[in-house]
Amino acid sequence: MRLGIESTGKRRFRTIDGRVVERDVGEAVIECLGRRATTVVVFAERGDREVLGLHALEGLGLEVDPVNKTLREVEAILAL
Repeated sequence: MRLGIESTGKRRFRTIDGRVVERDVGEAVIECLGRRATTVVVFAERGDREVLGLHALEGLGLEVDPVNKTLREVEAILAL
């Protein structure tokens, strides 16, 4: 599937099993639970898992509830 997102460069990532892989990255507007945010996306390759990363969750104002295994709204911290 093509979404029209262009690569803005490459980054190296360490996998959970310790391997280092390089993937293209770009920027996209994402939507989840009625919220929208701009975030960095990683261009996956065959065999990669689909995940919503911490940067995306923070941008959406969401966090993972580990007990209920759901996403929930989190209060933003404002520096005054």
